[in-house]
Amino acid sequence: MQTVKVHIDTAAPDNPEASILIIYTGGTVGMVFDEEAQHLVPFNFSQIPDKVPELKQFNYLLTVISIEPVIDSSNITIADWLMLAKLIEENYNDYDGFVVLHGTDTMAYSASALSYLLENLQKPVIFTGAQVPIGLIRTDARENLITALQIAGTKAHVKCRVPEISIFFHNLLLRGNRAKKVESSHFDAFKSENYPPLAEAGIDIDFYDENILPCPLQPLKVHHQLDPNVVILKLFPGITEAVVRSILQAPGIRGVLMETFGSGNAPTSAWFLNLLREAIERGVFILNVSQCDEGRVDQGRYETSKYLLNMGVIGGADITTEAAVTKLMFVLGLNLSKEETIKLLSENLRGEISL
Repeated sequence: MQTVKVHIDTAAPDNPEASILIIYTGGTVGMVFDEEAQHLVPFNFSQIPDKVPELKQFNYLLTVISIEPVIDSSNITIADWLMLAKLIEENYNDYDGFVVLHGTDTMAYSASALSYLLENLQKPVIFTGAQVPIGLIRTDARENLITALQIAGTKAHVKCRVPEISIFFHNLLLRGNRAKKVESSHFDAFKSENYPPLAEAGIDIDFYDENILPCPLQPLKVHHQLDPNVVILKLFPGITEAVVRSILQAPGIRGVLMETFGSGNAPTSAWFLNLLREAIERGVFILNVSQCDEGRVDQGRYETSKYLLNMGVIGGADITTEAAVTKLMFVLGLNLSKEETIKLLSENLRGEISL
């Protein structure tokens, strides 16, 4: 994998309002229709002013780093997340903000992973993309890109306005580790059910400062390790002992994200509870997350979750699956003690849960 850097000509004079780095990883947002091949292909980002002429009106210095070959978001890996974190680390001091162009299917996973990897972030890192390729007439790519750039370049009292990982899509700026993709055929592809938006774009861009993380005083700290040995166990009525056993006893597994019913409820069958208990005794960390989009785990509220609390299953509060699985990867990658690992999995690290 290699990167290609392209500088975009804009209206920026010698003293631009902001400098923004655009990182193109792949996805629909950067696709055009090839008449000869008769299918969508990535376009050359040196030609982006032709596709989005509005960029020439920006009083920003804009630079694009394009990943080659481009990554279909369905193929995104831990290595790609670490690569993105390293790219931002290497360019952090040279730019006021970053816009990551990414496929929508796994954007919420990537935004969540980056939120953990980039600790003490003092600059905006905004993920955006499109449902319709930038080369088509009725595309949402232009508006998403233009507004994401404008937000990335907005400052408040000299400092950036949104010092966190976020997703901008269809007029809403959402916290990255609170968002999830909910639509595949409409423009409003992302929602954040358990946390309000950070900003909303209409005629003006309204920032909701009370929802935005405070700018940290400590310098940026970039982490370079995620543990891949995690798995998702989604419960459903009728799940069998053999299925649960195959997941909990998979070789090398260190963390299990268990998607439970309602406020964290699960079956109370003896075989099920015994398998969970055995896994915890082997050192496996089990994080309890609700299957409800607007759900919140409250272990012990009902008898069907009290057993989980007593045996040491960790409550995930109102975290999303996307944020939870990447949180497991991040915390386990720190290789801390059992007590410290449980503490971090229970804590609010980057605004991913409401305590």
